[in-house]
Amino acid sequence: MRDFRLYVITGEEYHPGRDLLEVMEEAIRGGEDIVQLRDKRGTKREVLRKARALRELTRRYGVTFIVNDHVDIALACDADGVHLGQDDLPLPEARHILGDDKIIGVSTHAIEEARRAEAEGADYIGVGPVFPTKTKENAAPVTTAYVRQVAAEIRIPFVAIGGITLDNVGQVLEAGARRICAVSAIVGSADVRGTCEAFRRMIDRYWERDEAKGDRT
Repeated sequence: MRDFRLYVITGEEYHPGRDLLEVMEEAIRGGEDIVQLRDKRGTKREVLRKARALRELTRRYGVTFIVNDHVDIALACDADGVHLGQDDLPLPEARHILGDDKIIGVSTHAIEEARRAEAEGADYIGVGPVFPTKTKENAAPVTTAYVRQVAAEIRIPFVAIGGITLDNVGQVLEAGARRICAVSAIVGSADVRGTCEAFRRMIDRYWERDEAKGDRT
């Protein structure tokens, strides 16, 4: 989990008329390390169908596959793990169901939530929304100040998320993030692969800079 750099979440509303698998395959080819299926509208059967298709795609490319919210669907399709929000199944209960070999990520919006997730054994945390975003319209941005706080204190991997684009990702990287998640900026792009490649070039520069200084990420 420590080596991932670019995390992409599905968002079919941002690419109407384009197939989900086609878009996510382009993202994988562009350099994403983790695919997360997030579908807040579909029925369980619909989400399971998409999860199985994405599991097959990600396995073919050797990419990590995470299911948002649904522990049962993650198990049913043999996903690599699940991502939980603050109102979802508590992490200890999810770990009991999934076992120690599955990845569990947790969304956090304040340092107290980050500390709790780390203490309870999360494999990584989401930090955001950093900027205003349509995917979380009712959530106040945590700003890069929270990114700096997490970078200084939390020892498990964290991924910055929320309104991150090629125009502002530099601010997030400067704040200490080394793992970036994007939704609309990537899956809504006319050039999904090229956008992923551009994100990776920017992220990779910071990893290379840290390695040159001997810093651990």
